Amino acid sequence: MNYQPDSSRYQKMEYRRCGKSGLVLPALSLGLWHNFGAIDSIENARNILHTAFDNGICHFDLANNYGPPPGSAESTFGKLFREDFKPFRDELIISSKAGWPMWDGPYGDWGSKKHLVASLDQSLSRLGVDYVDIFYHHRPDPNTPLEETMAALDQIVRQGKALYVGISSYSPEETIKANTILAELGTPCVIHQPKYSMLERTIEDKLLTVLDRSGIGAIAFSPLAQGLLTNKYLDGIPDGSRASSNRGNGAIEKDAITPENIAKVRKLNELALGRGQSLAQMALAWVLKDERITSVIIGASKSEQVLDSIGALKNTAFSADELQLINTILT
Repeated sequence: MNYQPDSSRYQKMEYRRCGKSGLVLPALSLGLWHNFGAIDSIENARNILHTAFDNGICHFDLANNYGPPPGSAESTFGKLFREDFKPFRDELIISSKAGWPMWDGPYGDWGSKKHLVASLDQSLSRLGVDYVDIFYHHRPDPNTPLEETMAALDQIVRQGKALYVGISSYSPEETIKANTILAELGTPCVIHQPKYSMLERTIEDKLLTVLDRSGIGAIAFSPLAQGLLTNKYLDGIPDGSRASSNRGNGAIEKDAITPENIAKVRKLNELALGRGQSLAQMALAWVLKDERITSVIIGASKSEQVLDSIGALKNTAFSADELQLINTILT
């Protein structure tokens, strides 16, 4: 297939600088956590990626364990990269992560140098690239010295296997320490990937302030609470939805679709309609209203969802009354 992306793609997207680095990311990044595994349609995956890139989304976020089965999302992307995207490698930001269970034995998980270096080598092979643009430690390891984990990230950059490094799901205190170690090694922590949405706001307490003061970008995952902050579950759990699929691998489960959550979502949906947005668009705009947020990671099971998400960028401003009403609904 001779894929030719839309020539006006970069006029369709907003871009934000990542902390104090030279890295610039689209306001919306595409995550391959779900819907890109071996169990999924590769042609549907191709259509989603094409739609994203045609609209200026040049950042594709992966991890070693994305699938299912683990590793298969990277393999899917690697195939599509080889067939469609290789001529545009220098336009792409490709990221991966390690730190969740991936293979048997003591080195298939967590944050040892052995695990991180081996995992990235495997990821590069599956992706079919010489380097990733961003490599993250996926979660803190309570049993490995943080100095070892950060030294592994430093080594990976010096080996040319990643251009930038970051961390994910670290607490404010862990972030400060990790950033200090990396700065001393000469490889800055450029980006942090926390969970953040209207329904998950713990990073507001301290982490966003730490990132801002440290010059570290923030890229939010699960900004739609894996579909809960959309119109999908307004009337219960539909057949074919993520919550009904029992996919595992961290996907939303039926027990998250509670009457209390649905009541909140219905009220939020009414507010979104009053703003001329879908609920998903308002939820994304709400995260992006904070200038400390570099990008949000969207997921998609079909290309139309990518286009709907991009519509959020038409209005990311909220009045004081709207913000107060949202807080009232959520609390």
